[in-house]
Amino acid sequence: MLELKAVNPKKDTLKTLVIPVCEDVDIHDNRTVGQLVKKAMALKEFNGKIEEEVVFHHPVEVLADRVIFMGAGPKAAVDTEVFRALAGRAVNSCITRGLDDILLTVPSSARIGLDAAELIEAMMEGAFLGNYRFEHYKSERKQITLKQIGFWVKLQDVRRFSRLSARVAAACQGTLQAREWVSAPAADKRPDAYAESIATLARAGGLNVVIWDEKILVEKGFEALLAVGQGSQAEPRLVFLEYRVKGAEKTVCLVGKGVTFDSGGLNLKIGGSMEGMKMDMAGSAAVAATLISMAKLKPNLNVVGVLPLVENMPSGKAIRPGDIIRTYSGKTVEVGNTDAEGRLILADAIAYAVEVYKPHILIDMATLTGACVVALGEKIAAVFTKEDALAEAILTSGKRTFERCWRMPMPEDYKELLRSDFADISNMSSSKWGGAITAALFLSAFVKDTQWAHIDIAGPAYAKKGSAYCSPGGTGFGVRLLLDLLEKL
Repeated sequence: MLELKAVNPKKDTLKTLVIPVCEDVDIHDNRTVGQLVKKAMALKEFNGKIEEEVVFHHPVEVLADRVIFMGAGPKAAVDTEVFRALAGRAVNSCITRGLDDILLTVPSSARIGLDAAELIEAMMEGAFLGNYRFEHYKSERKQITLKQIGFWVKLQDVRRFSRLSARVAAACQGTLQAREWVSAPAADKRPDAYAESIATLARAGGLNVVIWDEKILVEKGFEALLAVGQGSQAEPRLVFLEYRVKGAEKTVCLVGKGVTFDSGGLNLKIGGSMEGMKMDMAGSAAVAATLISMAKLKPNLNVVGVLPLVENMPSGKAIRPGDIIRTYSGKTVEVGNTDAEGRLILADAIAYAVEVYKPHILIDMATLTGACVVALGEKIAAVFTKEDALAEAILTSGKRTFERCWRMPMPEDYKELLRSDFADISNMSSSKWGGAITAALFLSAFVKDTQWAHIDIAGPAYAKKGSAYCSPGGTGFGVRLLLDLLEKL
């Protein structure tokens, strides 16, 4: 679907040509494009501002049915995300018009001061991700996505960046798969069905897959995972995905929270707090999709995904506030609130991963706390770790992919807020403040001396409104971030 092309717009017939335009500077070094931009900028209704758009039909300068000019804003403010979003808007504009084939003009990297590879990659990502709609449950698809998306570059760049398309496609396909899982109704992804869906795609991609059912979890002593799931008629699952490279020196474990629906348990969520809880498995979706994409990209390290999958429901069998459960690690936990369930299933998964796989680095990803959304809003994830180098690597990958992260503190004295009079630790803080911090500190009790980072994606995992390259629903946040990070570890 993605293709780099070197074209002659005066000789090659084009259906739809898209040209990015800055407000104050010509960012293209093709003379014909420059002439077209000058004509567009002469119009009163178009100034090159972000989200501005104007269309020429059958202009005499080129053999194109239409040329769409899209504003990129002032040159001083442009970065790769500006062009990632512009490409997404261009695709959305064409989908709305019922078009099926576009050619995006890639600006001159020298004129805008951006790395050429990063610029092309960003535009490819925006176009690929924007070319998606979750419409499986509609009787009629109202918007048909594009069949072909081309990127106009110089001939030498076609050869120079020939491998970019495959890499971007792998990362973006993973992102879209994560969106599919997150957006799906909870009734269609109860732990057993969700585990099989992951397994089918993972095995097809060449990963080693193991699924543990309730019987094995009882035998192995995963009491915290079982406790969270015991209120539901749907049995929990624990899924292992393994990507192995012969001779690899490093092993990284990725753990993803997979609560396929979170009612809150007996501490039932109120009103609108429950209606979006089909997305509480977004961490597991991101981890699974990352592993599946990795099998295509083949980095030189071992990566293991550990996915605890449960449904948190109220019933006569559900865990109660005040219950004390023994985790896989042997530590006991007093249940202060049944709606603080994600940290319980992660505790078991993390403890097992540390003991069995002995990873150099362990990263967990979870829609863990509403407190994180209060702190950082709906577009930025929180990073908790005591490892400075790991934190910086995650933040750098977040900046590069625009899956933004912000490092949060982990003060030792806040551990006192998790003290229990009856067990080793409580799953609920004694204070109503700093909930994202105390949740991370709870998890830290199970990592031993492993290099570990916790990424709370409660905010950016789901979008109620669409954006330039993400329609409403699951965002697939974390897949591109993790892939970029793993390539650099």
